[in-house]
Amino acid sequence: MNTTLHLTAVEHRVDSASRQRRFGHDGAVIWLTGLSASGKSTLAMRLEEQLLSQGYACYVLDGDNIRHGLNANLGFSPEDRTENIRRVGEVAALFADAGMVCIVALISPYIADRAQARAAAARNRLPFHEVYVATDLATCETRDPKGLYRKARAGELRGFTGIDAPYEAPEAAELQIDTQLENVDASLSKLRGYVTRHCPLL
Repeated sequence: MNTTLHLTAVEHRVDSASRQRRFGHDGAVIWLTGLSASGKSTLAMRLEEQLLSQGYACYVLDGDNIRHGLNANLGFSPEDRTENIRRVGEVAALFADAGMVCIVALISPYIADRAQARAAAARNRLPFHEVYVATDLATCETRDPKGLYRKARAGELRGFTGIDAPYEAPEAAELQIDTQLENVDASLSKLRGYVTRHCPLL
């Protein structure tokens, strides 16, 4: 049974203009996608820190953190990956609707799932910016800070993105960063510049 047939949306008494005046900027979703160890979480957390120091209201939704709570019941099958992204996309859209800059750091390997996350923001006319952290597999595998690539190569970890599960690169990301070619500071500067241009403080 489709339970949504019996639901009625409740209108907020606070509009987006009021939130914009309160926070000093529009809400938005900044979605970082890329392979494990590409640098997504590092960039996201440092971006949050720097934006906050500039006066932004912002928050990071990180893939590993989300799987300890909201998505703790999901595995890594294609179906569970899709549901993982669906949930995070909806939560990110809520943060953006509240007037915050929501920074998402998830592998999010499938084009269709990222499109669904973009659609969640679009339903409320919220900006969605896809950032492709395009660091190549060889570089990510060399870094391997969590030892996951080593486990995947040894057959101890199945369905690992880039090894025995696919990663579908964005076809038209709003921004592309390669942490193999640029160090963290340069990559962060590029990302922060993009965000502050597209989500300017009033």
